[in-house]
Amino acid sequence: MEKNQLAINTIKISGVAAVNEANSGHPGIVLGAATIMHTLFTKHLVFDPKNPKFINRDRFVLSAGHGSALLYSQLRLLGLISTEDLKQFRKYKSLTPGHPEFGLTSGVEATTGPLGQGIAMGIGLAIAEESLRARFNEINHFTYILCGDGDLQEGVAMESMSFAGKQKLEKLIVIHDSNDVQLDTEVSKTFNENLEKRMEAIN
Repeated sequence: MEKNQLAINTIKISGVAAVNEANSGHPGIVLGAATIMHTLFTKHLVFDPKNPKFINRDRFVLSAGHGSALLYSQLRLLGLISTEDLKQFRKYKSLTPGHPEFGLTSGVEATTGPLGQGIAMGIGLAIAEESLRARFNEINHFTYILCGDGDLQEGVAMESMSFAGKQKLEKLIVIHDSNDVQLDTEVSKTFNENLEKRMEAIN
């Protein structure tokens, strides 16, 4: 099997296994976005797992924090958490809580939980990068945000994205895992905004 596909399959299997072991969690995003996660961390992110606090690293924020098993599976492949840590998913005092927590798990850049919050957190990180880059030539990194359909239905997400457009943040990349699925039903039954045109409108 080709190496990249093996890594993607490993993310899927280990993430779903963690959800099953905990009897709690969200396997859908693990299966649906594993390719995105692998591609980001292997082809795009400037990130060294041997020095995960390197100041000029790219930042990755999983806004869809309920899909934390996806992020933890990637962190396991990078050696930042162990297989045993992944088996402790959603257990008390583990390094793999139900939603990612900054300061607890190496490789987690922001605490994300309520939908839309991670977009705002990521935009805050991008603003910090822009401010530091204006003062220090050494600072020059990207902030990547992975969000789901539910994130983009929240006011806090759209308000912060409007602000990001106004500030013309050039080092911010938001990836929308669009699959027409939300917790209760299909997105198309509850939401009909043209997100592409909205993003164009807010710059």
